[in-house]
Formats: sequence, C-alpha cells, structure tokens
Amino acid sequence: MKLFDVYPLLDVEIVKAKDSTLWDSEGNEYLDFYGGHAVISIGHTNDRYVKTITEQLSNIGFYSNSVKIGAQQRLVAALAELMDSRKKEYQLFLCNSGAEANENAMKLASFHTGRKVVIAFKGSFHGRTSLAVAATDNPKIVAPINETPNIVFMPFNDIEALREYFASNGDKVAAVITEGIQGVGGVQVASVEFLRTIRELTSQYGALYIADAVQCGTGRSGSYFSHDYAGVDADIYSMAKGIGNGFPMAAVLIAPFLEPKYGMLGTTFGGAYLACAAATAVAEEMKERNLIDNAAKMGEYLLTELNRIKVRYPDKVKDVRGRGLMIGFELFESAAPLRAALLKNYSIFVGSASGAGVVRLLPSLTISKAECERVIRAIEELIAE
Repeated sequence: MKLFDVYPLLDVEIVKAKDSTLWDSEGNEYLDFYGGHAVISIGHTNDRYVKTITEQLSNIGFYSNSVKIGAQQRLVAALAELMDSRKKEYQLFLCNSGAEANENAMKLASFHTGRKVVIAFKGSFHGRTSLAVAATDNPKIVAPINETPNIVFMPFNDIEALREYFASNGDKVAAVITEGIQGVGGVQVASVEFLRTIRELTSQYGALYIADAVQCGTGRSGSYFSHDYAGVDADIYSMAKGIGNGFPMAAVLIAPFLEPKYGMLGTTFGGAYLACAAATAVAEEMKERNLIDNAAKMGEYLLTELNRIKVRYPDKVKDVRGRGLMIGFELFESAAPLRAALLKNYSIFVGSASGAGVVRLLPSLTISKAECERVIRAIEELIAE
C-alpha cells in the first residue's frame, strides 16, 4: 500500500516543533513563518494546549452529540471573551473542517431563504467538498459532479457589478459568501466599502451574508474576524484552522434570528471532547497573552518593512498587501526561487498562493519582533541579489 500522491512535498521531514521553531529528522532547525496554512495560532506544542488536551484524554476522548458535553459550553464561553459584544448573542455549531463549516453555512442560508443561488467571487477558496468546492474559483479541483448553476462568480471588490446582479436577480440569491482576505487567491483584502455593500444588499434582498473566516479569522488580522473591520456583522461566520491550532476543529457562528431544528445539521465528530479542549486552550491563551494585539503590532511592523523594501526595489516588488499576520508580497517574477532560497539558505518556511509571484506570510500570533526582523533581513538580502 502507498499514499495517494496528491501533495507536492518539500524534501524535509518535520519531527518536532515548539512555538515558531521546527526541527527536521536530521536535527536542522527552522523558523515557521507559514504555520501550515495559517493553522498554528498560539505556537506549536503550547504548554497550556498540550496540558489541556492530555488531561481531557485521560478522562474521555469521545462520545457523540447524543449526550450533554460540558466541554462545548466551556468553549462557547471562551470564544465569547474574544469577540465583540454583539457576537455574544450568536449561536455556535461545531464541526471538523473549514470546508464542512462552509458547506453548513451555505446550507443554512438555503434553508432559511428557500433559495438556491450563492454568490461567490473570483479568486475565492472555500474548500474541497461538494458545495464548498463549487464555490471555489479553481476549475482544476472542481469535478463534473461538483458543477452547479447555483453558484455565481462575481469580480472581487467590484461593487457596481454586485449591485447590478442583485438588481436583476436579488430575489433568487440565498447568500453571498466571501473571505475577508482571500488567502489562496493571493492575500487580496476585501475593501470596507465592498463588505458594507454586501451587508446592505443581502439585507435589502432577504439574502444572508456569509463571512468565510477559515484562514483570515481567529485573530490573525488583528481583530477576531477580519471582516469586522468594515464595521458590519455577517449573518454567518465559518471558522477553522487557527481555532484548533492543529487539532481538526471548525465551527459555524450563526446569527440569533436563524432558528435551529433537530436534524437540520449534524456531525459525528464535531464538538467532541478533545477538539473542544484544544479550541478552549487556544481561546484562553489568546485572551491571556493578548495575541490578537500582538498580531496587529507584528503585522504593522512587517507591512511597514515590506513596503520599505518595495520602495527600495520598485523593479522587483510589485505589491504588498494584507492585515495583521496575514500578509502577501508579490514579485514581478516567479517567487518560487525566493521561497526556495528562504528555506535552503535561511531555514525559513513561507507559503505560496495562486499567483506565481506571491509569497504568503502566516506566522503564529505569538511571533516575536526578533523573529520578524530575521525574516525581513532574509527577504531583503535575497531581493537585493
């Protein structure tokens, strides 16, 4: 038997990690400035995280959602401490992955409105399962069985196009789904006016606003949900990745006017003891250490420095964009050689995106100023070559 070969792999085996430091099977040390696609939020093998999961496992690891699970209520309380006061009235459905969260978000919107059409945007990535992948702008991963006329793609950040579509088809739209910052799409930031327009139009036409916060949420942008910098609330938020710091965990945050019914949604493993223990430890660590503030401060430093490099090398750096610790910088040429050199010559992990010239920086929210300075020095030295 062998593994199904669908991942292009780096020739390195990571066997140990602590905070933002990784070690491979040969004892080499690396700085993790990617966090496994923005998954690591409070650092690898965080002490509270390990202790909480271990203690939970010593009591009970799993039982289904047919009994009361106190760990779920503890998680709800911990998450509420990180969000603005309006979210305290929302409801939480617990599941396992970002794709599953988005599936359930769109399903809820269709249940509520009785409609079928969901508006998604060019450059989007919402997951790889049936409806989530249909709403993802990448035909290469959409199988024929996933294709549906119920997903309509519009240009990202194009307010006029969105208004025109609603004026003609608003009574058919169940929801608009958007990332606050497109991750795979190249760290494209939704404008404040664009998000406010989505809120306005969905309210006007009786549709729902779904905020995909799978990658750009959990404090990464410098606020718990990156969408909320627009000053308006979504009806549904999908959450995953950083919420569990590596433990498979996801959630759907649901506005209070959306009423649950038995059997409407369901999952075997969602909200199980271990997942809730992991996510509670993450939320408590974020609160105690003010990690959302650290994301904002370190992100401001990185963006300032990257923009300085862009000004210094205007023929090499095309753009710098992002919020908090969700940052992308784009070169005029392919960024693959730079990413490879960062790993080989500087022992720094960074990420790619759909655009060939884009480098994604998605470190842990615990990242230090010294670690950020190390990355900036390495990037500038390579760009200067």
